[in-house]
Amino acid sequence: MDAVDLGVNLFVALFALVDPIGNIPIFAAATAGASMRQRLSVSGLICIFIVVFLAFFFFTGLGLLQFFGISLAAFRIAGGILLLLLGLDMTREDFLKMFADPEAIKDAQSEQGYARRRFQRLIVPFAMPLMIGPGAISTIIIQAGEAEKVGPAGQIAGMVAILAAGLATFICFTLTGPISRLLGEIGMSIVVRVLGLILCALAIQFILAGLSEAIPGMFSSIATTPYPDRGH
Repeated sequence: MDAVDLGVNLFVALFALVDPIGNIPIFAAATAGASMRQRLSVSGLICIFIVVFLAFFFFTGLGLLQFFGISLAAFRIAGGILLLLLGLDMTREDFLKMFADPEAIKDAQSEQGYARRRFQRLIVPFAMPLMIGPGAISTIIIQAGEAEKVGPAGQIAGMVAILAAGLATFICFTLTGPISRLLGEIGMSIVVRVLGLILCALAIQFILAGLSEAIPGMFSSIATTPYPDRGH
């Protein structure tokens, strides 16, 4: 694998795992009533956080897990449990309301004040673990190992892929207004509930994968790797 292949593969994987398009309804609910500039400020802070966090794990993730004595299997199980709880919350009728903050409207005259308030509220559970979950972090750590084999060009390609994923997420969030108007309140609610169901299934998959690593032979390979021909 050369640097270009590594960069392209990492970008595609991160974009699919971060899933900015699927998270637009949640972002729209979290920034309801905000102006375009306020929404852009919030999305900018979130995307910067995503890039910095992923870059941090790209360079130090494996060493950090080793320092705390945490196996990748344990990390997958813990992340899967968090995703499962979040997915169950997303299937509730009042899920989108939990991101609403009436007090934030008081900061409407201050673009920076509104952005900071919304960003602090959305770090958990929106930015983590919904967007940056165990899948994205595991992918970053695995690709970091591949980048070391390629050399400095691999490190550069990895960082370019992370920056591109952050930029693509920012662009998707800039389309929040038109998409939310197109879907309407009912449409966004449906999308979020379907996403919650998918997230629950994905969480169970992470837990199964983690348990199968921790206890080899505990589950059938069909459960842990249902589509081996896809190369995952």
